[in-house]
Amino acid sequence: MIWFIYNLVFPLVFLLMLPKFLTRMARRGGYKKHFEQRFGIYGHGITRRLEAGRHIWIHAVSVGEINIALSFIAAYRGQNPDARFVLSTNTSTAHAIGEKRMDRRDVLIYFPLDMPFIMKRAFGAIHPLQLILVECEFWPNLIRQAHRRGIPVALINGRVSDSSFRGYMKLRGFTRRILELIDPICVQGKQDAGRMLAMGARPESVHALGTAKYDLPPPAPDAAVPARAVLKQAGVPDDAFILLGGSTWDGEEEVLCRIYKTLREKYPNLFLVLVPRHAERRENVAAAIEGQGLTCSLRSREASKADVLVIDTTGELMGFYAAADLVFVGKSLTQHGGQNPIEPALFGKPIVVGPNMENFPSVMDDFLSANALRQVVDFQALEKTVAELLADSGARKTLGASAARLVESRRGVMQEMVRMVAG
Repeated sequence: MIWFIYNLVFPLVFLLMLPKFLTRMARRGGYKKHFEQRFGIYGHGITRRLEAGRHIWIHAVSVGEINIALSFIAAYRGQNPDARFVLSTNTSTAHAIGEKRMDRRDVLIYFPLDMPFIMKRAFGAIHPLQLILVECEFWPNLIRQAHRRGIPVALINGRVSDSSFRGYMKLRGFTRRILELIDPICVQGKQDAGRMLAMGARPESVHALGTAKYDLPPPAPDAAVPARAVLKQAGVPDDAFILLGGSTWDGEEEVLCRIYKTLREKYPNLFLVLVPRHAERRENVAAAIEGQGLTCSLRSREASKADVLVIDTTGELMGFYAAADLVFVGKSLTQHGGQNPIEPALFGKPIVVGPNMENFPSVMDDFLSANALRQVVDFQALEKTVAELLADSGARKTLGASAARLVESRRGVMQEMVRMVAG
């Protein structure tokens, strides 16, 4: 009965939400391409490749998850060189990253809608050896279809946010039936493990291994070269001090511009680079910058000389982290959730975040315990902290070195996940 109710309610909710989805898809772009894949329909090229051999299916909803999935694939292949993968994702941005980084042997698709007839069609085409979910993707028909076909299901780098946990606990009878079909359940921390158990997972299937987000590839010596070329094209002097807003959300660009306007009076070599989390916000970001009396240059329209450079393209954030002198990690000041602080830490950069880092509880515990970043409570504290770090090169160096050491010390989780999943 519980599955019948879900399959009755989900299409209705989907139809109600469809106008919002279509609007977002039109705004972000890229969704129209391969749209048929969301209904489990694949072209001849993909079908031919799927028929060439059995694949492991990994589902990663968006950018952060797809990076984890790609790292997992690389680690898995280190032990099983002949393995082939199907990687599914929900967003066009993550899809673009997959296209750039995936091995030719693997297949990239958009995630099919979680409806029974669509999932049956997708499984019939993919015929996976195993299903691996990244972080927190509990789609009932996906998991049930795998179970019915005798396909093992695993979860890697699992986490349960505060809001998700409250929602799952309201539906514990439903959630328990899903979690019972997943083994192993590899989660990031003890809190996540406790929540999985409270939601109904079997104790023997839950393993708190730490976060695989630390297992990023070591930075290439020339990682900053492409970003520096863009900065040079934009007329930024080689000796400029680069303040970078990484993965910023609405409201944060305006805050950083206000701080920048104040501080560059004292530090004329200061230059602000903004990398919005969603490139399609470029016009709003440009308006926020101009609203502060500053000029801006958009990377997508050939960077030119201006007060602020906006990187409104996909896949360049890591290069700009490498080129930055001081980093603010977004979705943490005017929004909630936070973005990944491990990425700039990989390059040994001094990092500042806002108070709202709910999506990274175990990571923030690590960083704060190691004094590997600065966390501020509001706009005034952010301005004060940026000013202090601008004035103290020793503090910046110490902060960045602590961040890099922390990342290096936490590596190895991915290999343990591979061992447990490969069994």
